[in-house]
Amino acid sequence: MLAQKPIVSLLDHSKDPFNLAIATARTCYSSKGILLPADMVASEKSIEIRDRVAKSTKKAGHLTTRQHPQFIFTLDKVSRQFVWSFLHSHPFYNSEQVSQRYVEVKKENYYVPPSLDGKLLQLYLDAVEFANQAYYEFTEVLHRYIQEEYFQIYKARANYPDKWQAPIKKKCLEVARYLLPLGTYTYLYHSVNGLTLHRYYRLMNSFDVPEEQKAVVTEMVAQVRAVDPLYAGEMDDPVPLEETTEYRFFESAFGSGKREFHPETAASFTREFDETLGEKYSKLVSYSVNGPAILAQSVRSVLGIPKSSLNDVDAIDLVLNPAKNRHLTSTLNESSMSPITRALFNVQYSFQKRISHTADSQDQRHRMVPGSRPVLMSQYAGTPDYVTPLVVRKYPELLEKYNHYHSIIFEKLNHFLESGGSAEHGTYLLPNSFPIRFYESGDLLNLHHKWRSRTCYNAQEEIFQASVEELTDVTKIHPEIARWIKAPCWIRLQGEVKPYCPEGDHYCGTQVWKRELSEYSRII
Repeated sequence: MLAQKPIVSLLDHSKDPFNLAIATARTCYSSKGILLPADMVASEKSIEIRDRVAKSTKKAGHLTTRQHPQFIFTLDKVSRQFVWSFLHSHPFYNSEQVSQRYVEVKKENYYVPPSLDGKLLQLYLDAVEFANQAYYEFTEVLHRYIQEEYFQIYKARANYPDKWQAPIKKKCLEVARYLLPLGTYTYLYHSVNGLTLHRYYRLMNSFDVPEEQKAVVTEMVAQVRAVDPLYAGEMDDPVPLEETTEYRFFESAFGSGKREFHPETAASFTREFDETLGEKYSKLVSYSVNGPAILAQSVRSVLGIPKSSLNDVDAIDLVLNPAKNRHLTSTLNESSMSPITRALFNVQYSFQKRISHTADSQDQRHRMVPGSRPVLMSQYAGTPDYVTPLVVRKYPELLEKYNHYHSIIFEKLNHFLESGGSAEHGTYLLPNSFPIRFYESGDLLNLHHKWRSRTCYNAQEEIFQASVEELTDVTKIHPEIARWIKAPCWIRLQGEVKPYCPEGDHYCGTQVWKRELSEYSRII
């Protein structure tokens, strides 16, 4: 299989981006009202002022003006690892990416680094092709077990098994995808404002996969340059990989910045990290000690009410009880627009986490609950390291085959690295199951949204389990807060919003709204 170039298309964009950005800047100090992009080129004097304002605001870092232009791209033939490591590692974007949970991956659908050739290319192709074949085989093996679990949940559907093969197949794909390599292709819509595009260009040479990043971002900027050379011309030169903080650290610590793969160090780190986390997916490690009191006082501040008129219990009830704060039951998630609900911003929690790459690719979409995710190969100790789904753990036959596939996947990855393959290219050979070890923090408003979404039984398995563990930990230190947060159907029940389940035809089959958090349990 030959390497394919990423397919980048600028689908749509704001009209006249450069003049729009500078018109917004000049409007800030305009005594004539709103200035339009056309006003920026109305005369030679206007152009002179425009260029001077552009230069001065750029130099001073007054860059909100560059956020007004919008660019909508479609991206195809890009790797899942690139999306996780670069496109989705920050909050200032919007993407709609094809699902690996519910869409079967096609054969020969993976990224091949264009700089690979000879023996290394053959080793790389052998590794990704084995992982892909394992994915197809395991999908078939899973069917009997997934079907059994499915009909235990939807007992009436067992009378018409043929009718329900499509959702059963999707559940099989969801589990089998843990075997897929991170180099598997994806395609997506990706929309960013102009400032984000500036930042992409500046840092496109950073870890984890600078070769692919450079190819994609260079083409994105080239297409913007074609429609507005002035806007693209403003962009700062890219930072060389050798000047990034991470590279310089690896260089000073190991004398090899590019090869961020150091098994002995990674083994020490992962052992230390896992010993403190234990068997959990997520553990509370820091929080606003006086969170309930701060929350109550924040509510009173919004309303201008003294404590004598609204005590702490009633204040927290006012903001977190869905029967009183109906914004919490809404699928539109307009909470950040609500003065009362914004009081939740003032309570903070931090968690130590270990979830698979495939789970974290969804977890990081909660971009207002940011995490410090790793340079990925720095956490690889050179030995099999992977997360196992619950249904696989339940059945010994599945676990044996799952472990066998992983032993070969990591053996082929190590052969590639030992033969001279770079850590950058080796990253693509890691399986979706590879654990991401990191720390994640958020405010209560955004965590509330995440927890009520991800304690739904339809949520990705590991994020569901992590969310239950996080809420359980919060219950121990802030029970007056955690008591109000459960699955979306429970919250809608409290707010008397019907139907309790907002999922329609995707109803999980379990009346979760009748369960306590301690009773939340699922296999698929």
